[in-house]
Amino acid sequence: MLSHKLPTQGKPAIDSRVENNEIVQPGDLNINNTLFGGRLVALVDKIAAISAFKHSDMSCVTISIDHLIFKKPVPQGSLITLRACVNRVFNTSLEVGVKVTMRHGSWAKGEEHVCSAYLTFVTFDENGKKSRSIQALPQSADEIRRFKHASMRREGRKKLKVFMDEMQANDSEP
Repeated sequence: MLSHKLPTQGKPAIDSRVENNEIVQPGDLNINNTLFGGRLVALVDKIAAISAFKHSDMSCVTISIDHLIFKKPVPQGSLITLRACVNRVFNTSLEVGVKVTMRHGSWAKGEEHVCSAYLTFVTFDENGKKSRSIQALPQSADEIRRFKHASMRREGRKKLKVFMDEMQANDSEP
């Protein structure tokens, strides 16, 4: 069942916000001379992990990356900006949203949306056991929207897992 009840105790979600910039260099390119997708996935995972750790102050491990869709290629020399923030804390997991934008060429063109993703992390205590993290308190309208949508995405992940488990049980090939 979806719960949209806002927590009353915890840390402000905004305190988990992190931002990083990268310049796309020759070593980051694929065969088409644009940013290699795997490189971008690694950057997304890294900034999300920093956000999760900043919020929970605990060891965090990525367990899923959802809905990472590349909206446009990123040419060499582009400045990419990655922004991450904890959307919601569940039992022993938390969801971090990441948005990636780029600037290429004229600054007057502004930022262009490259991709967004939702990453789920599990938190561990100092003994390596799954542990609850402090709640993330959404305060702005945008944070409240992301908090509510995180529940819907979580329910979707659970349904997809059941479906995939059933499908894989009947398949002999990957």
